[in-house]
Order: sequence, then C-alpha cells, then structure tokens
Amino acid sequence: MWLRINQRNILSGILIGCLIILLHGCKTIPTVTPSDAVATTVLFDPATSAQKTPAYDFNILGRIAIQDEKQSFSGSFRWAHFAANDEILLFTPLGQAVAEITRDAEEVRLITSKMEGYYANDVEALTEQILGWRLPLDGLRYWIQGLHSPLTAAEKDLDRQNQLLTIRQDGWHIHYNSFTQTSFSTAPLPKNISLFFENQKLKIRLIVDNWKVN
Repeated sequence: MWLRINQRNILSGILIGCLIILLHGCKTIPTVTPSDAVATTVLFDPATSAQKTPAYDFNILGRIAIQDEKQSFSGSFRWAHFAANDEILLFTPLGQAVAEITRDAEEVRLITSKMEGYYANDVEALTEQILGWRLPLDGLRYWIQGLHSPLTAAEKDLDRQNQLLTIRQDGWHIHYNSFTQTSFSTAPLPKNISLFFENQKLKIRLIVDNWKVN
C-alpha cells in the first residue's frame, strides 16, 4: 500500500505541455501481431529458485509514449538498472522532470517534479495512483531486453527466423517492432516495443535511442 507524504494535488500541471506526441503514429500502434507472421509459440512455466536468473544490468536512454482512455503523455526517459536497484527519470518533451522512480530491495520511491515523495512496495500500483498509468517494472527489466521474466508463466511468439515477435506475461502483451545491433551484445536488442495491458486500454510505446549493457 502506498503512503502519501504530501496531500496536495501533485498532478495539476504535470501533464500540461506533455500532450505533444514525440513518437509519430503513437495512436495507430498495431494491436496484434499478424497471425501469418507467427511460426512458433513457446510456453514457459515459472522458473525454480535455482533457475531465476536476474536481468542483465543496463543503462538506456529513450523516448516514451503512454495512451489510455483518459490521457496521453509523451516524453523521454533514462533508466539505469542493476540487480539491487533501478532508477528511472521521466521528462516532458521540453526536458522538464516529471518524476524520478527508484526501486531497491526494501521499497519503491517516486519523487515528483514538486519534490513530493511517495513510497510503496508495488511499483505498478504506485505509478498508477500518482502518474495515472501502470509501469510494470518487475517484468519490463526483462522485456526491454527481449527476455521473458522467469518469475511467472509466459508465452513467446517467434517468426520463421526465430525472431521474437511478442511476449505475453502477467496480463501484458509486449510487441517487438524493431531491433538494433549494438557493440554490447552479440544478439540484436529491442529498439521499438509496444506494451498493452487489460484489453489494450493502456498502451505504452518505448523507443530506445541508446543502449549500454553491462
């Protein structure tokens, strides 16, 4: 359960100026992978404790767009992920800070542009309450790298070249629109991904402009 430190309304003004869509075509994100593109669907059960491999460390810069029935938001982000913690910074299209989200073994913290702090154990519930949309951080640290989380059951769709098309996990559908080759990985890493949640009422698009994997 999240704890509110400052009871003032923090959302007023945060989204002003944020309705400029940086990601061209955000409102026309394809909602399904064409059935004839899928050659193989692979099912994964939750891994045992010994098999639960942590996500690789990374540091990325990119752009983000969120759309649901009530709001649209676009901007940029910086995400540093390590085994013990995460730090995500969200910015408006004009480069103004929207929120800082940090996670460690004890809790999740969200600091707004007005320096108001909120704490919780569940990052999805916290971001939905404060920002108005869910950030699936537990799964996204894997999905952003083209991996499924070992914590829960998952499905993967592959094309005829065994290229990843879609991951379905924890109520989320993650569609991989493009990949990029980097010097940090022998395999291409996701460049452009689209996430859908709960009958696609919430849509998130992420474009990674700069990859660094440790």
